[in-house]
Amino acid sequence: MLNLVSRFVSCARVGGLKISTSEVLDCLGQIPFVDVLDESQFAAVLRANFAKSRREQSKFDHIYHLFFHELRNDIGIGHAKEFEDLVHTILEGLKPESNDAQSFQAILNYLDGNPLYYLEEIVNLDSNGGRPDQGMGSNLGSLVRRLQIVQLLNRIDNGISDFLAQNRNRINWETRQDLSNHFNARTQSARRLLLHTTRPYEEDQGRTQSYQSHLGRLGQIPFASLTPREIEEMRDVIEQLVRKLKDKVTLRYARQKRGILDVKKTLRRAARYQGTPMELVFRNRPPRKGKIVTLCDVSNSVWSSARFMLNMIYSLQECFIQVRTFIFVAGLDEVTQIFENYEINQAITKVLGEADVNYSASTDYGVTLRQFKKRHMDILNKKTTLIIIGDARTNYANPEEEILEEMRERCRRVVWLNPETELFWNSGDSEMRTYQPHCHEVRLCQNLNQLLDFIQKLVL
Repeated sequence: MLNLVSRFVSCARVGGLKISTSEVLDCLGQIPFVDVLDESQFAAVLRANFAKSRREQSKFDHIYHLFFHELRNDIGIGHAKEFEDLVHTILEGLKPESNDAQSFQAILNYLDGNPLYYLEEIVNLDSNGGRPDQGMGSNLGSLVRRLQIVQLLNRIDNGISDFLAQNRNRINWETRQDLSNHFNARTQSARRLLLHTTRPYEEDQGRTQSYQSHLGRLGQIPFASLTPREIEEMRDVIEQLVRKLKDKVTLRYARQKRGILDVKKTLRRAARYQGTPMELVFRNRPPRKGKIVTLCDVSNSVWSSARFMLNMIYSLQECFIQVRTFIFVAGLDEVTQIFENYEINQAITKVLGEADVNYSASTDYGVTLRQFKKRHMDILNKKTTLIIIGDARTNYANPEEEILEEMRERCRRVVWLNPETELFWNSGDSEMRTYQPHCHEVRLCQNLNQLLDFIQKLVL
C-alpha cells in the first residue's frame, strides 16, 4: 500500500497537485481505518488529504481515474504473469529514434503502466509551449510538439500491430486479442490526455450552475411536472419576483402621485413668508388601481397551475383596490375571506378542503357561469379585470358563452389563462374555440415564465 500511494502521489504532483510529506503520512495513517476494497472509502481518504480546494478536487479526480482505472492493470488486477511478460517484451522491442528518444520512452512507460514521465511531457507542453531544445520560437510550439507525440503514438500502434502479426503462430488468438485490446485502451487514454478531449471521469460530475440559469430552467418546467422540492423552490422564486414587482409599482405611483396645484394650502403656507408663496403644495393624485376578479377551475387537471396563479395574485393584493376569488368545478364558491384571513400556503390548503364545491364532480363551465350571473354579476364594472383560469373542458355540457359575453361588456378586460397545451384547445370536449371570441386575451400559462410575463403586464 505504501508503494502504491507513493506512486500515486508522484503522479499527482506532476499533474499539478501540491502534496506535502506530512499530508502523505496523514493519509497512510488513516487508510488502515477504512476498507480499502471499498473504492468510495479509499478514494475519500485520498481526496480529503490531497485535494484542498474545488479546483484541486477536479484535478484529483482526473489523476485518480487515470491511475486507478485506465492504468489499473499495472497493480496486478486480472492479468497473469505470462501476459505481463508479453507486454514488457513487446514494449522493449520498440526502439525509439535518437531525436525523439525521451518522448518515445515516456509513451512506452505510460503503456507499461507508469504515467509519471508521460505526464511530465504533457505538463511541459502546457507550461512551456514546447521544449527549448526544439527551437520553436512561436506560440505554435505546443501544437507542433503535440502533433509530434501523436505521430509517435501512431508509430507505436503500427509497431505493436506488426509484432502481433509476425507472432501469429507463436501467440494464440485469445492472447493476441487481449493484447490488442490492452494496448488500444492505453493508447486511447494517452491521446485523451494529449488532446484534452472529454474524459470518462468528467461524465458523472455535475456542472456548477449559476443561480440565474437554475431559475431559467425552473421557469421552463410545466407546473404539473414539478417535484415537491421544485415546488418549494418555486415559492421562494415567486416571493423574490413579487418583491421586485412591488418595488416597481411603488416607484411608479411615487412618480405619478403629484397632481394639480393646491391653492389653499399654498396660500396658507405663504403666511410664513409674509404672503410670498415660497413653497408650492400639490394635491396628491390617488393611484389608479384596478379590481381583480378571478374564476379558478380547481379540478384535478388544472389545479397545479391555478395554485401558482393564486399565489402570485394574492401576493400583489396591495397593487389593486380589491381582489375577489371564486373557485369552481361544477358549481361556484367564493374563497376571498379564506385568502384574506390566512397565509397563502395555508389558505390554498383550506381552499382545497373546505370550500363549498364538489371536487369529484365533472367540470361544468355552464353551471358556473349561470351561478355567477345570478349571485355576483353586480361586482363587475369598468375597473374590473376578470381572469378565468381553466382548460375550458365542459364535458359536453352547455358552455353558456352568452353569459361570458355579458360579463365582457361589464368588465374592463377579460383574460383567459389556459394551462393545457395549445394543440389540444379545440379537441374533444374543449370549448376554447367557443369562449375565445368573448375574451380580450387568451394566454397559454403552463410554467412560471409564462405566468410571470402575464403578471408583469397585468400589474405594470
